[in-house]
Amino acid sequence: MGVDGFEYLAELALDMCSAWNHAADEVWRQLDPVLWELTHNPWVVLQTVSREKLQNICGNADFRKSVEDLVHARRNAAAAPGWFQQAYPQAPLSCVAYFSMEFMLSEALPIYSGGLGNVAGDHLKGANDLGVPVVGVGLLYQQGYFRQVTADNP
Repeated sequence: MGVDGFEYLAELALDMCSAWNHAADEVWRQLDPVLWELTHNPWVVLQTVSREKLQNICGNADFRKSVEDLVHARRNAAAAPGWFQQAYPQAPLSCVAYFSMEFMLSEALPIYSGGLGNVAGDHLKGANDLGVPVVGVGLLYQQGYFRQVTADNP
């Protein structure tokens, strides 16, 4: 995009942990407070904010430092061994697939309707916190879980 600091913002916006770790909320609120309150979706905020606003706010040394600190903290947390790696350092387990029709990870990602999605999302969040190598496999509903339609094709 050509704006210094954009890659850090993109990295933060695409981090699903931000759905339950709200350390970066103020970053998105500074970029577009109205859109942030409506969506709580960092990627939408980042894709919607004007280039001029991005250049102005990324030119602010305090803002840039805050974003860089958040990215470094995220990277350090991701690199640190979790409970699973510490408790089972020789485990051959490298990845577990968790299949579900829905995952409630964030209101910004409406791929859930209720109970099943809540349980599946909590399992993924818990696995993440413990460092268990789990990948959620499901469906990405393009229009959200409740907005799917089937077209009649003669």
